[in-house]
Amino acid sequence: MPSSPCAPEEVRRVACVGAGVIGGGWVAHFLARGYDVTAWDPAPDAEEKLRRLVDAAWPALTQIGLADGASPDRLTVAATVEEAVADAQFVQESAPEKLELKRSLLAQLDAAAPPGVVIASSTSGYPMTDMQTEAADPGRLVVGHPFNPPYLIPLVEVVGGKQTDATTVEWASRFYKVAGKSVITMERELPGFIANRLQEALWREALHMVAGGEATVKEIDDSITEGPGLRWAFMGPCLTFALAGGEGGMGHMLDHFGPSLKSPWTRLEAPELDDTLRAAMVDGCDEAAGGRTIAQLVAERDQGVIDVLRATGRLPRQRAEGTDAITHTPSTMGDEK
Repeated sequence: MPSSPCAPEEVRRVACVGAGVIGGGWVAHFLARGYDVTAWDPAPDAEEKLRRLVDAAWPALTQIGLADGASPDRLTVAATVEEAVADAQFVQESAPEKLELKRSLLAQLDAAAPPGVVIASSTSGYPMTDMQTEAADPGRLVVGHPFNPPYLIPLVEVVGGKQTDATTVEWASRFYKVAGKSVITMERELPGFIANRLQEALWREALHMVAGGEATVKEIDDSITEGPGLRWAFMGPCLTFALAGGEGGMGHMLDHFGPSLKSPWTRLEAPELDDTLRAAMVDGCDEAAGGRTIAQLVAERDQGVIDVLRATGRLPRQRAEGTDAITHTPSTMGDEK
């Protein structure tokens, strides 16, 4: 693949192909970051819906901070896909999740976009290897998987296919970071990537419990919003579980709770907890902790939960300096919580 025409920091014009919920969310994000955005979608009412989506998102984007010069007026809606990408410096594809459509559209974008310009797909689960088969230059195609809404949720997962050039993956990861995203650059392809596989595991277990009459939808949702979801807002499941091991961290937790992997707590079959997996989990948690002690992590977790509870109105807000009153919203938590 020829090198990209410009560095990620020099990109000024982005093309968004597909302007539904995800594509429109990308449009709003890039506009808020100060880019000129050209969008295209085949639906006859696409422009009207897209501009409504951007208008609806703009108050939230204003709250979190707009880049200099950011404006919905920098959006252009093209009449054809070729027009949309003609002068693009980066292309974000967000078409419906249909493999044949993805293949043909990515080939069309590859034929129409300027040479070397990186083309990223918002696919929720298809490996790029399966989508780049019809493109003349598959080396510039990469997955850039966001989370809804892309203008608020920071995460984007970046991974190439077997024919993707390594410089494409590196360029895309840098570009997304410059554009204000939190990037995970995956070293290998995995259907569904990382976050969707975790979401899907939880979702499938929820469906099993509802189908079996084991739990209601409300009980399932409350079990997350009033339980582990409060921690997951700022500390992932691995570090969270490491704290269950006390001062012994992940190693002690695995030694103590490891046998429960054989218990019927989920329909998923657990991997064998051998020495290799144990070491990978312990070493991974040490790396994720970044030098913080267990005591420091516990303090961060506790303060994080308090902050989330306050932000969602389930704890009184802190007293403002110089006043005696506090704002209180009645808790929605049950007495047993």
